Amino acid sequence: MSTSQPPAVNKRARVPEPLRSARAAIFAIFGINGFLLGMWVVHIPAIEDRTGISHSTLGSLLLLLAIGAIFGMQLTGPLADRFGSRRTVIAAGLTLSVATIGPGLATEAWQLGLTLLVFGFANGALDVSMNSQAVEVEQRYRRPIMSAFHALFSVGGVAGSLVGAATLAADWTPAAALLVAGGVGIAVVGASARWLMQDRPRTAQTDGSAEKAHGRLSARVLGLGGIAFVLMLAEGAANDWSALQVKEHLATSDSVAALAFGAFSVMMTVGRFTADRVSGGVGPVAVVRYGALLAGGGMALVLVSGALPLTIFGWALFGLGLSGGVPQIFTAAGNLGSGSAGTNMSRVVGLGYVGFLAGPAAIGWITQVIPLTTAMVVPLGCVLIAAACAGAVRRTPHSVHRDHSALS
Repeated sequence: MSTSQPPAVNKRARVPEPLRSARAAIFAIFGINGFLLGMWVVHIPAIEDRTGISHSTLGSLLLLLAIGAIFGMQLTGPLADRFGSRRTVIAAGLTLSVATIGPGLATEAWQLGLTLLVFGFANGALDVSMNSQAVEVEQRYRRPIMSAFHALFSVGGVAGSLVGAATLAADWTPAAALLVAGGVGIAVVGASARWLMQDRPRTAQTDGSAEKAHGRLSARVLGLGGIAFVLMLAEGAANDWSALQVKEHLATSDSVAALAFGAFSVMMTVGRFTADRVSGGVGPVAVVRYGALLAGGGMALVLVSGALPLTIFGWALFGLGLSGGVPQIFTAAGNLGSGSAGTNMSRVVGLGYVGFLAGPAAIGWITQVIPLTTAMVVPLGCVLIAAACAGAVRRTPHSVHRDHSALS
């Protein structure tokens, strides 16, 4: 059997109830993470007004959020290896819920910067720990389920945006809205905690030379992190520039231009709900490779199209093609066969997050010399690189062994 294919699975076998409960619990964690981030994002303008800062100052303060997130990711990986992902999910989820309240209480720039640093740290910690827990659950399911977790994150983000918009329409203050959001987060994490899977803490590599294994795995981690970097760079570019690309290139209104981001987001969510079934049938390499090629076709359409329907369709294809790639990368990172799955995950997620932040900035810099639509060759190039390097997510014999032994 090719190692690029998932192990044979009896799809009719009944999944034990504790495992189903663990899956539901981590679904809830992914969803509440997206919800809390969505609530923060829609309140950014109101918080900017409350603190009296400029756009440029806000941009600098948002950098603190990113720094906190990366630091949280790198710290949490080893902690998950030492204490287990269940404990780190609970700790990070509760911390993020409390930290969500902070930006709403800030009245000065330094206060906002400090709260964003903590918020970013907690979000980075939860990102790594919940993905590590999701990999543990997926191993015991013995079939792909990672993409669905990421779909729930997207659904949570939409829910947070809608609830946040409703609180703004009702003239709630940011402090009140984020206080309620934080309370909801605490309740969801608390209710989910008892059902999260009690995974075993992982120690150092024991099969063979630790130093040699560490070097080999580091090379694979770097490869997976590189693919995560380019795919999340492309995703970040779409998040921040899709609507503006349509507005400038086709001279549309803001409301019409927003359809581009809407089409991209909807198809990302739809694709994540279906990618697990596709991965179970054709394997993770095909999901990454052909998904990236589909995204490339969508972006090529955006580059050449002069008609609104075709351009919107191109952004939709771009979202659909990107949807399944990152979950496959995270699954591969958690199944490298090392005793440091959490650390591996933190490095891959961290590199991906850097790409997610770098994408919008790179596009902005490039537009100093070329039109925005032309600058979309950057995300196009990124997805083509990902397609060429998709073999990095191929299941290894050791990871297949882990999938089978997880239930023994």
